[in-house]
Amino acid sequence: MIRVQSVAPDSIGGELGLAPGTELLAVNGRPLEDFLDWEFLTADDRFLLAARLPTGEAVEYDIERPEGLPMGVTLEPPRIRRSGNHCDFCFVDGNPDGLRAPLYIRDDDYRLSFRYGNFATLTNLKPWDMERIVEYRLSPLYVSVHATDPTIRRWLLRNPEAPDIIPQLGWFAERGIAFHTQVVLVPGVNDGVELERTLAALYGLGPAVVSVSVVPVALTEFSKHSLVRELTRDECRAALAAVDRMATRALAERGAPWCFGADDLYLQAGEPLPGPAWYGDFEQRENGVGAVRFLQTRIAAAVERLPDLAGKRIGVVTGRAMGPLMPQVLADVAATTGGRFELVVVENTLFGSSVTTAGLLPGAAIERALGDRRDLDFVLLPAEAVNDDLVFVDDVSADELAERLPCPVHLSYDFADVLGELGSGNAEVGTGDHSSAFRVPRSALEMSQMSRSQRCTMASKSDRCRRYSASMAAVSSSSHLSRKSFSTSSYFCSGERAVRLSSMAVFMALSFCSSTSMSR
Repeated sequence: MIRVQSVAPDSIGGELGLAPGTELLAVNGRPLEDFLDWEFLTADDRFLLAARLPTGEAVEYDIERPEGLPMGVTLEPPRIRRSGNHCDFCFVDGNPDGLRAPLYIRDDDYRLSFRYGNFATLTNLKPWDMERIVEYRLSPLYVSVHATDPTIRRWLLRNPEAPDIIPQLGWFAERGIAFHTQVVLVPGVNDGVELERTLAALYGLGPAVVSVSVVPVALTEFSKHSLVRELTRDECRAALAAVDRMATRALAERGAPWCFGADDLYLQAGEPLPGPAWYGDFEQRENGVGAVRFLQTRIAAAVERLPDLAGKRIGVVTGRAMGPLMPQVLADVAATTGGRFELVVVENTLFGSSVTTAGLLPGAAIERALGDRRDLDFVLLPAEAVNDDLVFVDDVSADELAERLPCPVHLSYDFADVLGELGSGNAEVGTGDHSSAFRVPRSALEMSQMSRSQRCTMASKSDRCRRYSASMAAVSSSSHLSRKSFSTSSYFCSGERAVRLSSMAVFMALSFCSSTSMSR
């Protein structure tokens, strides 16, 4: 049984009389267990829905709907599957004390891997889960492999019951399920020879493994530094050499690199990033792979709609990871718009200086950096640093932050979104009253790849950003869940997935446990 949280007006659900609290029991006689059952079993144009209204009345609806018309029903959040792993590098263990309780949840949920792009280890799958993945064609999944040697992987996960990953992935591959995989690199454990063995084993599974990313482990000042350390420059260079050897082989045999180093791996190694063509469709950009090059392609594609900003001084907030890489990106934007872009590199005061992605920047740190910047016409803030309620990880809302800053601010994923809006006249540039119109449009490619329900979800979040204003007393909390992987791999993120803390509390910790340096 699943329960309705809200119903959109003028929708099929609204016309049926479904209301918050309605229990959705079965579709065509098949019991509903969670949102996957709901989305897949109601995908037909006609079906029978058994429900129990909040009054206790049992009702069965014979539903016919035109293709593409959504039900308009938002479900209560499901119970998140907890992880049985206890990785030394899990980001949950790197949280400081005193944060919201959901931020300490260790999730490992294949359902969220499919729908939201979270990386999961698949160590807690039951036979019923495996059959369900195949039946519903939950593909591709995002899988944290880390090592293919069973002993090493169990040691990394601190889980002696973790199954052998290669036979497990092979079973799914035989049944048509594909994967994007990642290896979080822990020095002295799964690097060197073990990394090469892991890459070779994954490559041996054939096209079912669509890609593999190699990401350096990242730690906060609260992590278990006595048990795990970050890689040295030489270790990063050695890892890149292994990645390059495998990518060269894949390029010759399959026509694509297949194996990628995260941007942060290049950064720590002191090596230049490959060109945009190397990353193909940027399939792991949310994992910090090709994020910078993706941004450059987005800017190039939007060049005709970027406005004339001559005489304007624009601040761009980012974290320390992207600080060294941003000048080349800002140079492209400045050359196109004529504006003067100033990089504002902010150190993370919540998690410590070792956490360098802007997606985890607390609002207080941004306020400290911009508190006296009256010289800026407006500032672009990392949109991935706020959740669906536009709240930063430290509970500072975007509204509160904007009210306290001396310059207008815009939430932006990739420059082109906000600047394009400014160019079309939908938002004021440099207004003194902070009336910023926040909108986060997505590319046509991303829209075409979304399912019907996903497009509705994205539109809800985009609409909220568009309506954002510092003068608003509150922001509506009725938006649908937003898939993390929908968002562009913004210029603010490198090597770590930006946190996206949902207004529904159980989802607030997902990106912590599933990001590149936060995986189990």
